[in-house]
Amino acid sequence: MGISKKYLPGNELCRITFTLPPGRSKSAESANVVGDFNNWSITANPMKKRKNGQFALALELPCNNEYQFRYLLDGNEWETDMKADDVVPAPFADQYNSVVKV
Repeated sequence: MGISKKYLPGNELCRITFTLPPGRSKSAESANVVGDFNNWSITANPMKKRKNGQFALALELPCNNEYQFRYLLDGNEWETDMKADDVVPAPFADQYNSVVKV
């Protein structure tokens, strides 16, 4: 799992690339990034599966914000990105949300 950031000219937007490595997503047929930036919609941001099995998605988000998110695999398995900028307790028991800060 991982996040890379590229700040765009003018510092108003940041292009964030979310990735799931093949080891975490090998058997998954689909993956979505679900979070604050899309009102926790489970269909709004599907990730593209690459030939090597990795899923990836780039989003442009406004700077000077923090966004909580999780990955949803095959519509039923939630994954937390432990390599995110932060990890915070989710409103559900024993669950955690990842946080990206831009």
